[in-house]
Amino acid sequence: MARSRREFTPEYKDEAVKLVSTTGRAVATVARELGINEASLGRWVTAFKTRNETGQTEVTESERAELVRLRKENADLKLDRAFLKKASIFFA
Repeated sequence: MARSRREFTPEYKDEAVKLVSTTGRAVATVARELGINEASLGRWVTAFKTRNETGQTEVTESERAELVRLRKENADLKLDRAFLKKASIFFA
């Protein structure tokens, strides 16, 4: 019987990496406690360290949702501004 491959959310990965970095415990210990593969957690920690060294950070789901909301709001405000500009020209 084949085992299904587990998928982990970016938030879960970040929390697991924080456990390793903030507590100072070994990757193997934290991986055993969380019930995940030691190599997987090691890759997550390495990816986190390289991201922080290069200054690149991934956008979280809440930040992505806020970006979508702000972009929509910005587009609405641009339409309102264009309408008011045309109206002011009409009444001037």
